[in-house]
Amino acid sequence: MISVAEALARVLSLAPPPQAEEVPLDQAAGRVLARDVAARLTQPPFDSASMDGYAIRAADLGRGPLRVVGEAAAGRGWTGTAGAGEAVRIFTGAPVPDGFDRVVMQEQVSRDGDLITVHDDASQKSNIRPQGIDFAAGHAVTAGTFLTARHIGLLAAMNIDRVPVARRPRVAILAGGDELVPPGTPPGPGQIISSNDLAIAALVAEAGGLPQRLPIARDTSESLRESLAAAEGSDLIVTIGGASVGDHDLVAPVAAALGMRQEFYKIRMRPGKPLMAGRLAKAAMIGLPGNPVSAMVCAMIFMQPLIRAMQGLRRDDEPLRARLATELPPEGDRQHYLRARLAPGPDLPLIRPADDQDSSLQSVLAASDALLIRPAGDPARKPGEIVEFIPLGR
Repeated sequence: MISVAEALARVLSLAPPPQAEEVPLDQAAGRVLARDVAARLTQPPFDSASMDGYAIRAADLGRGPLRVVGEAAAGRGWTGTAGAGEAVRIFTGAPVPDGFDRVVMQEQVSRDGDLITVHDDASQKSNIRPQGIDFAAGHAVTAGTFLTARHIGLLAAMNIDRVPVARRPRVAILAGGDELVPPGTPPGPGQIISSNDLAIAALVAEAGGLPQRLPIARDTSESLRESLAAAEGSDLIVTIGGASVGDHDLVAPVAAALGMRQEFYKIRMRPGKPLMAGRLAKAAMIGLPGNPVSAMVCAMIFMQPLIRAMQGLRRDDEPLRARLATELPPEGDRQHYLRARLAPGPDLPLIRPADDQDSSLQSVLAASDALLIRPAGDPARKPGEIVEFIPLGR
C-alpha cells in the first residue's frame, strides 16, 4: 500500500495538458481560462468624474463665484476650454474637460443662476478617477484562472467577447454489481438502489467535468467489457465497486486484459483502501471502492483534483484548521478522513467527528460539513487541540 500523498501525485500525473476551446463570454462562467487574455483598451479611457458636481480649477478656489459655462455627462462630454473663474456642471462617469483638475460635490456648492459658490469646507479630494486607474491596455487575466462573475465583469470591461477556456473533461462513470438497480425501481430480494453513480456524477460536475453515467454492469467479465467499450472517447473512466479481490471483483482483471497500465492498487487510507488508478488506452482510469462513503471520499480526494488538473486549474486544496470539540483515541496505520460537523469557536471553528464512521452510512456523510484528517499513526488527541479538515460543499 502507498500513502495518500504518493497516490495523489500518481493520479495527477495521469492528467494530460488542457485542450482549449473558444466560447462566448456569456458562457464562460465556471470555466478555466486556457490562455492569457489581454485588455484591448484602458479603463477608464479618460479622466472621469467620480461623483455629481462641478468641474473647476483648483486655482480658482477662494476667488468668489464661478460661472457655469457648460455641462458634461456620461457619454456626452464638454469640449470647450477652461478659463479662469469658470466651471462645468458634471455628472458621475463623465469625462473631465481639459484644464479642470477638481470636481466639487454638488452638496458643497450653492448655485444662483449661472454662478456657483464653493463652500469653504469643500473636500480637498480631486474626485477624479485618472485614466487607466482600473487597468491599462495589455493588462492580462492569466491562464489557469477559474472564471467567476467577477472575472466575467472584468473581461467584458476589457472589451473581450470570446475567451479561450479549457475543454471540460468527459468522464464516464460505471457502477457494477448484480445487486444494483436504478433509483425508482422496486428492489427485489437481495437488491439495493444504485446511488453511487449519481453521487459521483455530481462530484464530476462540481469539479467542472462532463459526467456520463453508463448502464450498470453485471458481475460478468463480458458485461464489464461491454461497459468499458461504451466509455471509449472519454478522458477519464471512473468505475465504482469491483476493485477489491473477491470472486466477483472483476474490474482489475478485465481492465488488465484490455491493456490497462496500473499506477497503484490499495492505499493507506480510511475509508477507501481498495482504490485503483492507471491508464486504459487514451483515458485515465480510477477504480473507486463500492462502499458509498468510501467512493465519495476517494472521489473528493483523488478524482476531483484530477479533473481540475485536466483543466489546468491551479491546486488550492490546502486543509483548513479547527479545534477538536472532543477527545480522540490514537489513530492506526492509515490516514483517516472522519465525517464531522463544524461549529463556531472563539478563534478557530470547533470540529466534532460523528460517532459512527461506518463507510456504508450515507446519512452520516450527508449530515456532515467537514472531513477531519487524521494522519497515520496520529497520537491520542484532547479537546481544544488544533487539527486539519477539508470542508464539504453546501
